[in-house]
Amino acid sequence: MCRDRAVLATNLPLPLVARGKVRDLYDLGDSLLFVASDRISAFDNVLPTGIPCKGRVLTQMSLFWFEFLKDLVPNHLLSAEPPRRLSADDGQTRLLEGRSMVVKKAEMVPIECVARGYLAGSAWKEYQQAQAVCGIPLPPGLRESERLPLPIFTPAAKSHTGHDINLSFDELATRVGLDLAGRLRDLTLRVYERAAAHSLSRGIILADTKFEFGFVGQDLLLADEVLTPDSSRYWPADEYEPGRPQSSFDKQYVRDYLDTLDWDKMPPAPGLPEMVAQKTSEKYQEAYTRLTGRDLFATSSASAIA
Repeated sequence: MCRDRAVLATNLPLPLVARGKVRDLYDLGDSLLFVASDRISAFDNVLPTGIPCKGRVLTQMSLFWFEFLKDLVPNHLLSAEPPRRLSADDGQTRLLEGRSMVVKKAEMVPIECVARGYLAGSAWKEYQQAQAVCGIPLPPGLRESERLPLPIFTPAAKSHTGHDINLSFDELATRVGLDLAGRLRDLTLRVYERAAAHSLSRGIILADTKFEFGFVGQDLLLADEVLTPDSSRYWPADEYEPGRPQSSFDKQYVRDYLDTLDWDKMPPAPGLPEMVAQKTSEKYQEAYTRLTGRDLFATSSASAIA
């Protein structure tokens, strides 16, 4: 298990394009360097405490799924090795080992493409009010966490100021065009169904997940992170019981702890006790090992990008 200290930020001698809630993006000219830190966010706040090895899990999980899904949809990955231009002498490449990807520059579609196979989270809240999710009618009498008759596509418009805005398919088509809306829906559901079947064979339920897509030329590519515990709701299959919330492999453990505090969910966010951070790290690592069958620290090599 991981005993490393959490990496909260990277400061590389490269142009910094963006620093998100988790990832640092650097410009390599004709490509980008994605670096997954160990930062964790909850309730739209980045916490001051990192989760050891979380960035490594996110990166290695995405690499696994990119390879697993490449016959279904192309992706933006170029290399899993740090750029050669960084110096090994000052520890830069060691810092990036296992947590970085060099990817193609893509024109991103500003939509979160969400697939749901189970009724949980915001979908459960919406169903209780409207017996529908994102304009999709659902049968009456469904319970929390219940498996849906068929997976549904529930896109959302990305927001930089708060929660993403759920869209109906017609609203999505108005934003991006009917043809692209249909392609996003079909790809999202096909990828979800392939990943959900594999996950279940490993004893894990993939309740829902979100994807991002972007264009390189005329090609629509799967981009950003893929099917990680940050972007997906994973449940242990042997503990599944509809009618209640499920234990999970994501950051719900952190949310549950924060809910015990007298905190109004506004900045500044409180720190986490070491026990909570370590337990969350263990959950991320367990999800990786069970889904991939791999050792988190036995990363495979790929050709470095100059």
